[in-house]
Amino acid sequence: MTAWDKSRLPSRHVTVGPERAPHRSYYYAMGLTAEEIAAPLVGVATCWNEAAPCNIALSRQAQSAKRGVKEAGATPREFTTITVTDGIAMGHQSMKSSLASRDVIADSIELTMRGHCYDAMVGMAGCDKSLPGVMMAMLRLNVPAVFMYGGSIMPGKYQGRDVTVVDLFEAVGRHAAGQMTDAELDDLERHACPGAGACGGQFTANTMACISEVIGLALPHSAGAPAEDQDRDRWALESGRAVVELLRRNLRPRDIVTRDALHNAAAIVGATGGSTNAALHLPAMAHEAGIRFTLQDVAEIMRRTPHIADLKPGGTYVAADVHRIGGVPVIIRAMLDGGWLRGDCITVSGRTLAENHRDVIFPKDQDVVRPHTDPISPIGGVVALHGNLAPEGAIVKIAGMKTLRFEGTALCFDCEEDAFKAVDSRAYKAGDIIIIRYEGPKGGPGMREMLSTTSAIYGQGMGESVALITDGRFSGATRGFCIGHVGPEAAVGGPIALLRNGDRIVIDAEQGTIDVQLSDAELAKRRAEWTPRRTDYNSGALWKYAQTVGPAYLGAVTHPGGAAETHCYADQ
Repeated sequence: MTAWDKSRLPSRHVTVGPERAPHRSYYYAMGLTAEEIAAPLVGVATCWNEAAPCNIALSRQAQSAKRGVKEAGATPREFTTITVTDGIAMGHQSMKSSLASRDVIADSIELTMRGHCYDAMVGMAGCDKSLPGVMMAMLRLNVPAVFMYGGSIMPGKYQGRDVTVVDLFEAVGRHAAGQMTDAELDDLERHACPGAGACGGQFTANTMACISEVIGLALPHSAGAPAEDQDRDRWALESGRAVVELLRRNLRPRDIVTRDALHNAAAIVGATGGSTNAALHLPAMAHEAGIRFTLQDVAEIMRRTPHIADLKPGGTYVAADVHRIGGVPVIIRAMLDGGWLRGDCITVSGRTLAENHRDVIFPKDQDVVRPHTDPISPIGGVVALHGNLAPEGAIVKIAGMKTLRFEGTALCFDCEEDAFKAVDSRAYKAGDIIIIRYEGPKGGPGMREMLSTTSAIYGQGMGESVALITDGRFSGATRGFCIGHVGPEAAVGGPIALLRNGDRIVIDAEQGTIDVQLSDAELAKRRAEWTPRRTDYNSGALWKYAQTVGPAYLGAVTHPGGAAETHCYADQ
Protein backbone atom coordinates (compact mmCIF):
# COMPACT_ATOMS: atom_id res chain seq x y z
CA MET A 1 0.00 0.00 0.00
CA THR A 2 1.26 3.50 -0.89
CA ALA A 3 2.65 5.54 2.00
CA TRP A 4 0.54 8.65 2.40
CA ASP A 5 1.51 12.01 3.87
CA LYS A 6 -1.45 12.84 6.10
CA SER A 7 -0.15 16.21 7.23
CA ARG A 8 -2.90 18.01 5.31
CA LEU A 9 -5.64 15.38 5.48
CA PRO A 10 -8.51 15.54 7.99
CA SER A 11 -7.97 11.93 9.11
CA ARG A 12 -4.66 12.88 10.75
CA HIS A 13 -6.77 14.08 13.68
CA VAL A 14 -7.95 10.53 14.43
CA THR A 15 -5.12 8.30 13.15
CA VAL A 16 -1.72 10.00 13.60
CA GLY A 17 0.40 10.32 16.73
CA PRO A 18 0.55 8.64 20.17
CA GLU A 19 -2.27 10.81 21.50
CA ARG A 20 -4.63 9.16 18.97
CA ALA A 21 -4.07 5.65 20.32
CA PRO A 22 -7.62 5.52 21.78
CA HIS A 23 -9.06 6.54 18.41
CA ARG A 24 -7.02 3.95 16.52
CA SER A 25 -8.22 1.26 18.93
CA TYR A 26 -11.72 1.66 17.52
CA TYR A 27 -10.42 0.96 14.02
CA TYR A 28 -8.57 -2.14 15.24
CA ALA A 29 -11.85 -3.21 16.86
CA MET A 30 -13.44 -3.12 13.40
CA GLY A 31 -10.72 -5.34 11.91
CA LEU A 32 -8.52 -2.74 10.21
CA THR A 33 -4.77 -3.20 9.94
CA ALA A 34 -2.12 -0.61 10.82
CA GLU A 35 -1.59 -0.02 7.08
CA GLU A 36 -5.30 0.58 6.51
CA ILE A 37 -5.46 3.03 9.42
CA ALA A 38 -2.45 4.89 8.03
CA ALA A 39 -4.13 5.26 4.62
CA PRO A 40 -6.66 8.01 3.81
CA LEU A 41 -10.18 7.30 5.07
CA VAL A 42 -12.80 7.52 2.32
CA GLY A 43 -16.46 7.78 3.27
CA VAL A 44 -18.72 5.70 1.02
CA ALA A 45 -22.11 7.30 1.63
CA THR A 46 -25.29 5.75 0.29
CA CYS A 47 -29.00 6.33 0.68
CA TRP A 48 -29.72 2.62 0.93
CA ASN A 49 -32.95 1.67 2.64
CA GLU A 50 -35.99 -0.54 2.21
CA ALA A 51 -38.39 2.36 1.68
CA ALA A 52 -38.66 2.07 -2.09
CA PRO A 53 -37.12 0.44 -5.18
CA CYS A 54 -35.08 3.58 -5.90
CA ASN A 55 -32.62 2.78 -3.13
CA ILE A 56 -32.71 -0.98 -2.79
CA ALA A 57 -29.68 -1.68 -5.03
CA LEU A 58 -27.37 0.88 -3.41
CA SER A 59 -25.96 -1.44 -0.74
CA ARG A 60 -24.78 -3.86 -3.41
CA GLN A 61 -23.22 -1.07 -5.44
CA ALA A 62 -21.49 0.35 -2.37
CA GLN A 63 -19.53 -2.87 -1.95
CA SER A 64 -18.06 -2.39 -5.42
CA ALA A 65 -17.20 1.23 -4.67
CA LYS A 66 -15.43 0.15 -1.48
CA ARG A 67 -13.44 -2.42 -3.44
CA GLY A 68 -12.36 0.30 -5.87
CA VAL A 69 -11.22 2.55 -3.01
CA LYS A 70 -9.29 -0.33 -1.47
CA GLU A 71 -7.63 -1.34 -4.74
CA ALA A 72 -6.49 2.26 -5.27
CA GLY A 73 -4.72 2.38 -1.89
CA ALA A 74 -7.17 4.04 0.51
CA THR A 75 -9.49 2.73 3.23
CA PRO A 76 -13.27 2.82 2.63
CA ARG A 77 -15.73 3.49 5.47
CA GLU A 78 -19.33 2.85 4.50
CA PHE A 79 -22.24 4.75 6.04
CA THR A 80 -25.84 5.44 5.11
CA THR A 81 -28.26 8.33 5.30
CA ILE A 82 -32.00 8.78 4.91
CA THR A 83 -34.27 9.18 1.94
CA VAL A 84 -37.92 10.10 1.60
CA THR A 85 -39.26 8.51 -1.54
CA ASP A 86 -41.72 10.71 -3.39
CA GLY A 87 -43.70 7.92 -5.02
CA ILE A 88 -44.81 6.73 -1.59
CA ALA A 89 -44.98 10.16 0.10
CA MET A 90 -46.99 11.71 -2.77
CA GLY A 91 -50.51 13.02 -2.36
CA HIS A 92 -50.73 13.24 1.45
CA GLN A 93 -49.07 14.94 4.40
CA SER A 94 -45.91 12.83 4.15
CA MET A 95 -44.89 14.77 1.04
CA LYS A 96 -44.02 17.70 3.31
CA SER A 97 -41.00 15.65 4.38
CA SER A 98 -39.60 15.26 0.87
CA LEU A 99 -37.77 18.51 0.15
CA ALA A 100 -36.73 18.86 3.78
CA SER A 101 -35.05 15.45 3.44
CA ARG A 102 -32.66 16.89 0.84
CA ASP A 103 -31.13 19.18 3.44
CA VAL A 104 -31.16 16.50 6.13
CA ILE A 105 -29.25 14.22 3.74
CA ALA A 106 -26.63 16.93 3.15
CA ASP A 107 -26.47 17.75 6.87
CA SER A 108 -26.15 14.11 7.96
CA ILE A 109 -23.37 13.40 5.47
CA GLU A 110 -21.57 16.55 6.58
CA LEU A 111 -21.83 15.56 10.24
CA THR A 112 -20.66 11.99 9.60
CA MET A 113 -17.70 13.15 7.52
CA ARG A 114 -16.77 15.87 10.02
CA GLY A 115 -17.32 13.66 13.03
CA HIS A 116 -14.95 10.96 11.77
CA CYS A 117 -12.47 13.12 9.83
CA TYR A 118 -12.88 11.34 6.51
CA ASP A 119 -10.60 12.60 3.74
CA ALA A 120 -12.74 12.00 0.65
CA MET A 121 -16.07 10.50 -0.30
CA VAL A 122 -17.98 8.48 -2.84
CA GLY A 123 -21.66 9.46 -2.71
CA MET A 124 -24.35 7.17 -4.11
CA ALA A 125 -28.03 8.08 -4.39
CA GLY A 126 -31.10 6.68 -6.08
CA CYS A 127 -34.15 8.89 -5.48
CA ASP A 128 -35.18 12.44 -6.33
CA LYS A 129 -33.99 14.52 -3.35
CA SER A 130 -31.11 12.24 -2.47
CA LEU A 131 -29.17 13.07 -5.64
CA PRO A 132 -28.92 16.83 -4.98
CA GLY A 133 -28.62 16.18 -1.24
CA VAL A 134 -25.50 14.07 -1.73
CA MET A 135 -23.98 16.46 -4.26
CA MET A 136 -24.70 19.41 -1.92
CA ALA A 137 -22.74 17.64 0.82
CA MET A 138 -19.81 17.09 -1.53
CA LEU A 139 -19.70 20.78 -2.35
CA ARG A 140 -20.16 21.84 1.27
CA LEU A 141 -17.31 19.67 2.55
CA ASN A 142 -15.15 20.22 -0.55
CA VAL A 143 -13.12 17.05 -0.02
CA PRO A 144 -12.27 15.09 -3.18
CA ALA A 145 -15.50 13.33 -4.11
CA VAL A 146 -17.19 11.27 -6.82
CA PHE A 147 -20.94 10.92 -7.21
CA MET A 148 -22.70 7.89 -8.66
CA TYR A 149 -26.39 7.43 -9.45
CA GLY A 150 -27.93 4.16 -8.34
CA GLY A 151 -29.71 3.70 -11.68
CA SER A 152 -33.23 3.78 -13.04
CA ILE A 153 -35.93 1.14 -13.00
CA MET A 154 -36.78 -0.78 -16.15
CA PRO A 155 -40.17 0.05 -17.66
CA GLY A 156 -43.07 -2.17 -16.68
CA LYS A 157 -45.21 -3.98 -19.23
CA TYR A 158 -48.99 -3.65 -19.34
CA GLN A 159 -51.21 -4.71 -22.22
CA GLY A 160 -48.21 -4.85 -24.54
CA ARG A 161 -46.83 -1.37 -23.83
CA ASP A 162 -44.15 0.15 -21.61
CA VAL A 163 -45.50 1.79 -18.45
CA THR A 164 -44.09 3.72 -15.48
CA VAL A 165 -45.49 4.67 -12.10
CA VAL A 166 -46.84 7.85 -13.71
CA ASP A 167 -49.25 5.72 -15.71
CA LEU A 168 -50.60 4.58 -12.35
CA PHE A 169 -51.06 8.09 -11.01
CA GLU A 170 -52.99 8.97 -14.17
CA ALA A 171 -54.90 5.68 -13.94
CA VAL A 172 -56.30 6.86 -10.60
CA GLY A 173 -57.97 9.70 -12.49
CA ARG A 174 -59.32 7.32 -15.16
CA HIS A 175 -60.60 4.99 -12.47
CA ALA A 176 -62.35 7.88 -10.70
CA ALA A 177 -63.93 8.86 -14.03
CA GLY A 178 -65.24 5.32 -14.54
CA GLN A 179 -62.89 4.66 -17.45
CA MET A 180 -60.94 1.87 -15.72
CA THR A 181 -62.16 -1.07 -13.69
CA ASP A 182 -60.90 -2.17 -10.29
CA ALA A 183 -59.36 -5.24 -11.91
CA GLU A 184 -57.55 -3.20 -14.56
CA LEU A 185 -56.14 -0.82 -11.94
CA ASP A 186 -54.99 -3.79 -9.86
CA ASP A 187 -53.32 -5.39 -12.88
CA LEU A 188 -51.50 -2.16 -13.78
CA GLU A 189 -50.21 -1.56 -10.24
CA ARG A 190 -48.74 -5.06 -10.15
CA HIS A 191 -46.77 -4.53 -13.38
CA ALA A 192 -45.78 -0.85 -13.48
CA CYS A 193 -42.61 -1.19 -11.37
CA PRO A 194 -40.77 -4.45 -12.15
CA GLY A 195 -37.73 -4.12 -9.86
CA ALA A 196 -35.05 -1.91 -8.37
CA GLY A 197 -34.30 1.61 -9.53
CA ALA A 198 -35.68 5.13 -9.71
CA CYS A 199 -38.63 6.16 -11.88
CA GLY A 200 -37.66 5.64 -15.50
CA GLY A 201 -38.78 8.82 -17.26
CA GLN A 202 -36.96 12.15 -17.35
CA PHE A 203 -38.32 12.90 -13.92
CA THR A 204 -36.26 14.41 -11.11
CA ALA A 205 -33.96 11.43 -10.44
CA ASN A 206 -32.90 10.97 -14.06
CA THR A 207 -32.69 14.73 -14.59
CA MET A 208 -30.27 15.03 -11.67
CA ALA A 209 -28.41 11.94 -12.91
CA CYS A 210 -27.81 13.66 -16.26
CA ILE A 211 -26.67 16.72 -14.32
CA SER A 212 -24.20 14.63 -12.29
CA GLU A 213 -22.34 13.67 -15.48
CA VAL A 214 -22.46 16.99 -17.31
CA ILE A 215 -21.55 19.05 -14.23
CA GLY A 216 -18.49 16.84 -13.78
CA LEU A 217 -19.13 15.19 -10.39
CA ALA A 218 -19.79 11.72 -11.87
CA LEU A 219 -17.71 9.65 -14.24
CA PRO A 220 -18.85 9.69 -17.87
CA HIS A 221 -21.28 6.83 -18.66
CA SER A 222 -21.84 6.09 -14.96
CA ALA A 223 -25.42 7.41 -14.81
CA GLY A 224 -26.85 5.30 -17.60
CA ALA A 225 -27.10 1.63 -16.67
CA PRO A 226 -30.37 0.55 -15.00
CA ALA A 227 -30.13 -0.26 -11.30
CA GLU A 228 -30.17 -4.02 -11.73
CA ASP A 229 -27.61 -4.06 -14.56
CA GLN A 230 -24.30 -5.57 -13.42
CA ASP A 231 -22.53 -2.82 -15.37
CA ARG A 232 -23.53 -0.52 -12.52
CA ASP A 233 -21.19 -2.43 -10.21
CA ARG A 234 -18.33 -1.77 -12.64
CA TRP A 235 -19.01 1.95 -12.51
CA ALA A 236 -19.14 1.84 -8.73
CA LEU A 237 -15.72 0.16 -8.75
CA GLU A 238 -14.37 2.84 -11.10
CA SER A 239 -15.86 5.60 -8.93
CA GLY A 240 -14.01 4.19 -5.91
CA ARG A 241 -10.75 4.15 -7.82
CA ALA A 242 -11.33 7.63 -9.22
CA VAL A 243 -11.86 9.28 -5.84
CA VAL A 244 -8.43 8.11 -4.64
CA GLU A 245 -6.82 9.61 -7.72
CA LEU A 246 -8.65 12.87 -6.99
CA LEU A 247 -7.25 12.73 -3.47
CA ARG A 248 -3.72 12.35 -4.86
CA ARG A 249 -4.29 15.32 -7.17
CA ASN A 250 -6.23 17.34 -4.56
CA LEU A 251 -8.92 18.02 -7.17
CA ARG A 252 -12.04 19.06 -5.27
CA PRO A 253 -15.76 19.57 -6.02
CA ARG A 254 -15.53 23.36 -6.00
CA ASP A 255 -12.76 23.16 -8.60
CA ILE A 256 -15.26 21.27 -10.77
CA VAL A 257 -18.60 22.99 -10.05
CA THR A 258 -17.91 26.45 -11.44
CA ARG A 259 -20.41 28.86 -12.95
CA ASP A 260 -19.64 27.37 -16.37
CA ALA A 261 -20.34 23.86 -15.05
CA LEU A 262 -23.64 25.10 -13.61
CA HIS A 263 -24.44 26.51 -17.05
CA ASN A 264 -23.88 23.04 -18.50
CA ALA A 265 -26.13 21.50 -15.86
CA ALA A 266 -29.00 23.86 -16.61
CA ALA A 267 -28.53 23.33 -20.35
CA ILE A 268 -28.95 19.55 -20.15
CA VAL A 269 -32.24 20.03 -18.31
CA GLY A 270 -33.51 22.13 -21.19
CA ALA A 271 -32.18 19.70 -23.79
CA THR A 272 -33.84 16.69 -22.16
CA GLY A 273 -37.14 18.30 -21.10
CA GLY A 274 -36.10 17.56 -17.53
CA SER A 275 -37.70 18.19 -14.18
CA THR A 276 -38.65 21.65 -12.98
CA ASN A 277 -37.11 20.62 -9.67
CA ALA A 278 -33.69 21.23 -11.22
CA ALA A 279 -34.47 24.94 -10.82
CA LEU A 280 -34.61 24.29 -7.08
CA HIS A 281 -31.63 21.96 -6.77
CA LEU A 282 -29.07 23.72 -8.98
CA PRO A 283 -29.30 27.01 -7.02
CA ALA A 284 -28.95 24.97 -3.81
CA MET A 285 -25.85 23.18 -5.11
CA ALA A 286 -24.37 26.48 -6.28
CA HIS A 287 -25.10 27.95 -2.83
CA GLU A 288 -22.91 25.29 -1.22
CA ALA A 289 -20.05 26.40 -3.46
CA GLY A 290 -20.58 30.08 -2.67
CA ILE A 291 -22.03 30.87 -6.12
CA ARG A 292 -25.29 32.80 -6.58
CA PHE A 293 -27.21 30.96 -9.28
CA THR A 294 -30.95 31.61 -9.15
CA LEU A 295 -34.08 30.11 -10.66
CA GLN A 296 -33.92 32.89 -13.25
CA ASP A 297 -30.34 31.96 -14.19
CA VAL A 298 -31.31 28.30 -14.55
CA ALA A 299 -34.43 29.02 -16.56
CA GLU A 300 -32.75 31.46 -18.93
CA ILE A 301 -30.19 28.81 -19.87
CA MET A 302 -32.82 26.08 -20.14
CA ARG A 303 -34.98 28.21 -22.42
CA ARG A 304 -32.24 28.96 -24.92
CA THR A 305 -31.04 25.35 -25.12
CA PRO A 306 -32.95 23.42 -27.82
CA HIS A 307 -34.93 20.38 -26.71
CA ILE A 308 -33.45 17.22 -28.29
CA ALA A 309 -34.31 14.20 -26.11
CA ASP A 310 -37.76 12.64 -26.62
CA LEU A 311 -38.31 11.45 -23.06
CA LYS A 312 -41.31 10.90 -20.81
CA PRO A 313 -43.43 12.48 -19.44
CA GLY A 314 -43.83 14.81 -22.40
CA GLY A 315 -42.22 12.42 -24.88
CA THR A 316 -41.90 8.74 -25.72
CA TYR A 317 -38.83 7.11 -24.17
CA VAL A 318 -37.35 6.31 -20.75
CA ALA A 319 -33.85 6.20 -19.25
CA ALA A 320 -33.28 2.58 -20.30
CA ASP A 321 -33.72 3.69 -23.92
CA VAL A 322 -31.07 6.39 -23.47
CA HIS A 323 -28.73 3.74 -22.05
CA ARG A 324 -29.47 1.46 -25.01
CA ILE A 325 -28.21 4.07 -27.51
CA GLY A 326 -25.08 4.99 -25.56
CA GLY A 327 -26.20 6.77 -22.40
CA VAL A 328 -25.92 10.36 -21.23
CA PRO A 329 -22.68 10.87 -23.26
CA VAL A 330 -24.81 10.73 -26.44
CA ILE A 331 -26.84 13.69 -25.20
CA ILE A 332 -23.68 15.52 -24.16
CA ARG A 333 -22.05 14.80 -27.54
CA ALA A 334 -25.02 16.32 -29.39
CA MET A 335 -24.96 19.34 -27.11
CA LEU A 336 -21.24 19.85 -27.58
CA ASP A 337 -21.75 19.62 -31.35
CA GLY A 338 -24.46 22.28 -31.07
CA GLY A 339 -22.19 24.58 -29.06
CA TRP A 340 -24.56 24.51 -26.10
CA LEU A 341 -22.03 23.34 -23.51
CA ARG A 342 -18.79 24.78 -22.17
CA GLY A 343 -16.46 21.91 -22.91
CA ASP A 344 -13.37 23.14 -21.07
CA CYS A 345 -14.82 22.42 -17.60
CA ILE A 346 -12.75 19.93 -15.58
CA THR A 347 -14.45 16.75 -14.31
CA VAL A 348 -13.79 13.96 -11.80
CA SER A 349 -12.12 11.95 -14.55
CA GLY A 350 -9.30 14.52 -14.42
CA ARG A 351 -10.14 15.50 -17.99
CA THR A 352 -12.39 18.20 -19.37
CA LEU A 353 -15.96 17.59 -20.47
CA ALA A 354 -14.92 17.90 -24.12
CA GLU A 355 -12.01 15.49 -23.65
CA ASN A 356 -14.30 12.95 -21.98
CA HIS A 357 -16.61 12.93 -25.00
CA ARG A 358 -14.14 13.39 -27.85
CA ASP A 359 -14.55 9.80 -29.04
CA VAL A 360 -18.32 9.50 -28.52
CA ILE A 361 -20.05 8.91 -31.84
CA PHE A 362 -23.62 10.14 -32.12
CA PRO A 363 -25.81 7.17 -33.18
CA LYS A 364 -27.94 7.85 -36.25
CA ASP A 365 -30.21 4.78 -36.26
CA GLN A 366 -32.38 5.94 -33.35
CA ASP A 367 -34.88 8.67 -32.47
CA VAL A 368 -34.48 8.81 -28.69
CA VAL A 369 -32.09 11.77 -28.96
CA ARG A 370 -32.21 14.09 -31.95
CA PRO A 371 -29.04 15.49 -33.53
CA HIS A 372 -28.33 19.11 -32.71
CA THR A 373 -29.33 20.08 -36.26
CA ASP A 374 -32.87 18.70 -35.86
CA PRO A 375 -34.22 19.51 -32.38
CA ILE A 376 -37.71 18.70 -31.19
CA SER A 377 -38.08 22.37 -30.28
CA PRO A 378 -35.74 25.36 -30.71
CA ILE A 379 -36.29 26.28 -27.06
CA GLY A 380 -35.73 24.10 -24.01
CA GLY A 381 -38.36 22.02 -22.28
CA VAL A 382 -38.53 24.18 -19.13
CA VAL A 383 -39.06 27.95 -18.95
CA ALA A 384 -39.45 30.64 -16.27
CA LEU A 385 -42.37 33.01 -15.90
CA HIS A 386 -42.55 36.45 -14.28
CA GLY A 387 -45.34 38.91 -13.67
CA ASN A 388 -47.49 40.49 -11.01
CA LEU A 389 -48.52 37.02 -9.79
CA ALA A 390 -44.90 35.86 -9.45
CA PRO A 391 -42.50 38.79 -8.85
CA GLU A 392 -39.77 36.34 -7.76
CA GLY A 393 -40.53 34.05 -10.67
CA ALA A 394 -42.19 30.72 -11.35
CA ILE A 395 -41.41 27.78 -13.60
CA VAL A 396 -43.26 25.54 -16.06
CA LYS A 397 -42.28 22.44 -18.02
CA ILE A 398 -43.36 22.93 -21.65
CA ALA A 399 -41.92 19.74 -23.17
CA GLY A 400 -44.74 17.99 -25.01
CA MET A 401 -47.26 20.84 -24.54
CA LYS A 402 -49.47 21.72 -27.50
CA THR A 403 -50.18 25.33 -26.50
CA LEU A 404 -48.00 27.80 -24.64
CA ARG A 405 -50.73 30.28 -23.65
CA PHE A 406 -53.60 29.85 -21.24
CA GLU A 407 -56.18 32.34 -20.00
CA GLY A 408 -58.75 31.42 -17.40
CA THR A 409 -60.28 32.10 -14.00
CA ALA A 410 -58.88 31.25 -10.60
CA LEU A 411 -60.29 28.40 -8.53
CA CYS A 412 -58.50 28.70 -5.20
CA PHE A 413 -57.51 26.05 -2.64
CA ASP A 414 -55.37 26.53 0.45
CA CYS A 415 -53.93 22.99 0.46
CA GLU A 416 -53.38 20.12 -1.95
CA GLU A 417 -55.91 17.80 -0.29
CA ASP A 418 -58.78 20.21 -0.95
CA ALA A 419 -57.69 20.61 -4.56
CA PHE A 420 -57.43 16.87 -5.10
CA LYS A 421 -60.87 16.33 -3.56
CA ALA A 422 -62.34 18.87 -5.99
CA VAL A 423 -60.60 17.25 -8.94
CA ASP A 424 -61.61 13.75 -7.85
CA SER A 425 -65.26 14.83 -7.65
CA ARG A 426 -65.03 16.80 -10.92
CA ALA A 427 -65.83 20.05 -9.09
CA TYR A 428 -64.00 22.10 -11.70
CA LYS A 429 -64.52 22.96 -15.36
CA ALA A 430 -62.65 23.71 -18.55
CA GLY A 431 -61.05 27.14 -18.37
CA ASP A 432 -60.37 26.97 -14.65
CA ILE A 433 -56.91 27.74 -13.31
CA ILE A 434 -56.59 25.69 -10.16
CA ILE A 435 -54.64 27.56 -7.48
CA ILE A 436 -52.95 25.52 -4.73
CA ARG A 437 -51.30 27.81 -2.21
CA TYR A 438 -49.76 27.74 1.27
CA GLU A 439 -47.67 24.82 0.00
CA GLY A 440 -44.37 26.70 -0.37
CA PRO A 441 -41.13 25.98 1.50
CA LYS A 442 -42.28 27.86 4.63
CA GLY A 443 -46.02 27.61 4.20
CA GLY A 444 -46.32 23.88 3.69
CA PRO A 445 -43.93 23.57 5.30
CA GLY A 446 -41.86 21.56 2.85
CA MET A 447 -43.08 22.60 -0.62
CA ARG A 448 -45.02 19.50 -1.63
CA GLU A 449 -45.22 18.12 -5.16
CA MET A 450 -48.67 17.97 -6.77
CA LEU A 451 -48.39 14.85 -8.92
CA SER A 452 -51.51 13.18 -7.53
CA THR A 453 -53.65 16.18 -8.49
CA THR A 454 -52.09 16.85 -11.88
CA SER A 455 -52.16 13.17 -12.84
CA ALA A 456 -55.82 12.87 -11.84
CA ILE A 457 -56.62 15.83 -14.10
CA TYR A 458 -54.87 14.11 -17.02
CA GLY A 459 -56.52 10.82 -16.18
CA GLN A 460 -59.89 12.55 -16.49
CA GLY A 461 -58.95 13.84 -19.94
CA MET A 462 -58.83 17.47 -18.80
CA GLY A 463 -55.08 18.03 -19.06
CA GLU A 464 -55.36 20.45 -21.97
CA SER A 465 -58.46 22.23 -20.62
CA VAL A 466 -57.24 23.58 -17.28
CA ALA A 467 -54.05 25.01 -15.78
CA LEU A 468 -52.63 24.74 -12.28
CA ILE A 469 -50.58 27.28 -10.33
CA THR A 470 -48.89 26.62 -6.99
CA ASP A 471 -46.25 27.96 -4.65
CA GLY A 472 -45.41 24.29 -4.13
CA ARG A 473 -43.59 22.04 -6.56
CA PHE A 474 -44.33 19.49 -9.23
CA SER A 475 -42.92 16.06 -9.75
CA GLY A 476 -40.59 15.69 -12.68
CA ALA A 477 -43.33 13.38 -13.94
CA THR A 478 -45.91 16.18 -14.12
CA ARG A 479 -47.11 17.29 -17.53
CA GLY A 480 -49.53 19.95 -18.74
CA PHE A 481 -49.89 23.66 -18.00
CA CYS A 482 -48.63 23.39 -14.41
CA ILE A 483 -46.77 26.35 -12.93
CA GLY A 484 -44.81 25.86 -9.73
CA HIS A 485 -42.31 27.63 -7.44
CA VAL A 486 -44.45 30.79 -7.51
CA GLY A 487 -42.73 33.40 -5.38
CA PRO A 488 -43.11 35.07 -3.04
CA GLU A 489 -45.08 32.20 -1.56
CA ALA A 490 -48.48 32.63 0.07
CA ALA A 491 -47.13 32.14 3.61
CA VAL A 492 -45.17 35.42 3.39
CA GLY A 493 -48.00 37.34 1.71
CA GLY A 494 -47.05 36.81 -1.92
CA PRO A 495 -49.63 37.76 -4.58
CA ILE A 496 -50.79 34.14 -4.85
CA ALA A 497 -52.22 34.54 -1.32
CA LEU A 498 -54.38 37.43 -2.52
CA LEU A 499 -56.19 35.62 -5.32
CA ARG A 500 -59.94 35.01 -5.17
CA ASN A 501 -62.18 32.68 -7.12
CA GLY A 502 -63.00 34.16 -10.51
CA ASP A 503 -59.90 36.36 -10.83
CA ARG A 504 -58.74 36.39 -14.45
CA ILE A 505 -55.21 35.08 -15.02
CA VAL A 506 -53.12 35.04 -18.21
CA ILE A 507 -50.17 32.65 -18.58
CA ASP A 508 -47.93 32.98 -21.61
CA ALA A 509 -45.00 30.57 -21.61
CA GLU A 510 -43.76 31.86 -24.95
CA GLN A 511 -43.48 35.41 -23.62
CA GLY A 512 -42.51 34.18 -20.13
CA THR A 513 -45.30 35.98 -18.28
CA ILE A 514 -47.85 35.17 -15.57
CA ASP A 515 -50.28 37.92 -14.55
CA VAL A 516 -53.54 38.32 -12.71
CA GLN A 517 -55.72 41.02 -14.22
CA LEU A 518 -55.93 43.14 -11.09
CA SER A 519 -54.69 46.67 -10.58
CA ASP A 520 -51.83 47.48 -8.25
CA ALA A 521 -54.36 49.32 -6.07
CA GLU A 522 -56.59 46.25 -5.77
CA LEU A 523 -53.63 44.01 -4.93
CA ALA A 524 -52.49 46.53 -2.29
CA LYS A 525 -56.01 46.63 -0.79
CA ARG A 526 -56.14 42.84 -0.56
CA ARG A 527 -52.66 42.70 0.93
CA ALA A 528 -53.72 45.09 3.68
CA GLU A 529 -56.62 42.74 4.50
CA TRP A 530 -54.49 39.56 4.40
CA THR A 531 -53.46 37.81 7.60
CA PRO A 532 -50.72 35.16 7.92
CA ARG A 533 -51.72 31.54 8.52
CA ARG A 534 -50.33 29.06 11.01
CA THR A 535 -49.57 25.50 10.08
CA ASP A 536 -50.10 22.42 12.22
CA TYR A 537 -46.33 21.87 12.31
CA ASN A 538 -45.29 23.75 15.42
CA SER A 539 -42.56 21.44 16.67
CA GLY A 540 -40.18 18.87 15.27
CA ALA A 541 -38.17 18.71 12.07
CA LEU A 542 -40.70 20.44 9.82
CA TRP A 543 -41.08 23.34 12.26
CA LYS A 544 -37.30 23.68 12.33
CA TYR A 545 -37.19 23.56 8.52
CA ALA A 546 -39.81 26.31 8.23
CA GLN A 547 -37.77 28.61 10.51
CA THR A 548 -34.64 28.41 8.37
CA VAL A 549 -35.71 27.76 4.78
CA GLY A 550 -35.33 30.52 2.20
CA PRO A 551 -37.28 31.31 -0.97
CA ALA A 552 -37.66 28.86 -3.82
CA TYR A 553 -35.92 31.05 -6.40
CA LEU A 554 -32.69 30.77 -4.36
CA GLY A 555 -33.02 27.00 -3.95
CA ALA A 556 -35.01 26.78 -0.69
CA VAL A 557 -31.75 26.57 1.22
CA THR A 558 -31.44 26.42 5.00
CA HIS A 559 -28.04 27.93 5.83
CA PRO A 560 -25.79 30.80 4.64
CA GLY A 561 -23.75 28.65 2.23
CA GLY A 562 -20.19 28.66 0.99
CA ALA A 563 -20.00 32.44 0.58
CA ALA A 564 -20.28 32.85 4.36
CA GLU A 565 -17.50 30.40 5.23
CA THR A 566 -14.45 31.47 7.17
CA HIS A 567 -12.98 27.98 6.99
CA CYS A 568 -13.63 24.88 4.88
CA TYR A 569 -13.81 21.37 6.35
CA ALA A 570 -11.37 19.98 3.77
CA ASP A 571 -8.68 22.37 5.01
CA GLN A 572 -9.01 21.71 8.75
